[in-house]
Amino acid sequence: MSIPAELKYTKDHEWARVSGDTITVGITFHAQDQLGDVVFVELPKAGTVVRKGATFGVVESTKAVSDLYAPVSGKVIEVNEALADAPEQINKDPYGAAWMIKVEFSDAGELSSLMDAAAYQEYVSSSAP
Repeated sequence: MSIPAELKYTKDHEWARVSGDTITVGITFHAQDQLGDVVFVELPKAGTVVRKGATFGVVESTKAVSDLYAPVSGKVIEVNEALADAPEQINKDPYGAAWMIKVEFSDAGELSSLMDAAAYQEYVSSSAP
């Protein structure tokens, strides 16, 4: 299972790439693997304000529909519009082309609640059936 070391992770299986006062958000390899073939994604519009832990969108697969949760609070400044026409990218490249939103975060302190790669690996391993 792929868990890039430079990213931060949530217990809801979202990843966050921090760059200055912005984070790029997507779902992890583990999440897309559990979902199966992704067929639809619903994301917020740029300008939407998200709150840490609150739902910001939905991803639908052939197996399930899952909510997406914001890793931090802030304003969505960019949305990956390409996923609307090619949601399967989430299965092919969850850490690259399938990023979902970019958020200008409002509280840098919230970043401390995110897991590093080692902690996320342990979390996934301990919660596996």
